[in-house]
Amino acid sequence: MRRLQERFLGQKWYTTAASASGSAIWVLGVCYNISSTDESASSPVIFQEFLNDFSSRLWFTYRRGFDALGQSNLTSDVGWGCMLRSGQMLLAQALICHHLGRSWRRSGEQACSQEYLQIVESFGDSADESCPFSIHNLLEVGSSFGLAAGSWLGPYALCRTLEALAQGDRERHQKRGGQQVLPMVVHVVSGDADGERGGAPVLCVEDVTHLCSKWGEHAKEWPALLVLVPLVLGLDKVNPRYMPSLSATFTFPQSLGIMGGKPGASTYLVGVQDDQALYLDPHETQQVVRILPDNLEVDTSSYHCSNVRRMPLDSIDPSLAFGFYCHNREEFYDLCARSSELAEQSNGAPMFTVAQNSAPTKPADTGSQVLELQKSPPKEPSSEDDWQIV
Repeated sequence: MRRLQERFLGQKWYTTAASASGSAIWVLGVCYNISSTDESASSPVIFQEFLNDFSSRLWFTYRRGFDALGQSNLTSDVGWGCMLRSGQMLLAQALICHHLGRSWRRSGEQACSQEYLQIVESFGDSADESCPFSIHNLLEVGSSFGLAAGSWLGPYALCRTLEALAQGDRERHQKRGGQQVLPMVVHVVSGDADGERGGAPVLCVEDVTHLCSKWGEHAKEWPALLVLVPLVLGLDKVNPRYMPSLSATFTFPQSLGIMGGKPGASTYLVGVQDDQALYLDPHETQQVVRILPDNLEVDTSSYHCSNVRRMPLDSIDPSLAFGFYCHNREEFYDLCARSSELAEQSNGAPMFTVAQNSAPTKPADTGSQVLELQKSPPKEPSSEDDWQIV
């Protein structure tokens, strides 16, 4: 069974610094340089830092023994819930960055912090209000996008579900007050009505600015932002022209990774080394565990994984979704600048582009228009030279 799983999902990765030596490892915007020629003997230390980073990411897997999902009799998501679990992992990383910071690491020797436990609890497998991001609540919110217990779904539908979840949370906060469970704007970048026909969608600065201006409590306040980019990068497999850009997104400091994997087997891609993607695998069945934030000594080991798995980038299913977290306006502008530069370097095959304004129409005989953004706040284009056809 284990050999079958490794053949289908990918093999376990390196277990020592010596076996991992080579090119740099990028994990959600953080670089780990492990060199076989390092004479300072720092490679084992750097490798351990990489493992600490990887194992600190929240890991959500199939669970069994939870309350029945909606009107169904299902008490487990085994065999169909992997995309939901991948989405939970990406959303959890956004919440970790927001509340604890990207540099946060889990310590097995110290008591858990209450903020960390509240994040874990919010993904518990229950319909309770204390678990707003549970598989139960995601299915309820996403029913209008085709989510149903026992059915597999694609990344586009899940992105729209997370967007609706954020909007619903915001509306409840405006009516009732209290703390928001998802304290950030969720913006889905999609160039298509149904998100399933491919193409290069446009991240529009004007649209995001307008959305964020409505979200903050005060006019000048810029809320945290979760940008989701669902894409179809090929037919049966990812077009090789997209590979350099796909890999480069893991170097962005705003990176939350990718919801994707092999066909019919979604995973959470968190890093890359050369032509290999590193990921957390939700295809392991565990018993339901209830986490209560008041118990600082609670065991959360089932929500973390130290087994790093890898798969060739060219084996990834072309239907996937990128996630980026921007804590403030400056980080969003930096994301735009990096994305625009990446599009310029794509040799005419950008995964997505960046523009200042929404284009009313898209010419049929030209490529996507890309605004050349510098690492400073975007400004209105002053001439035709501000635009480049790619």
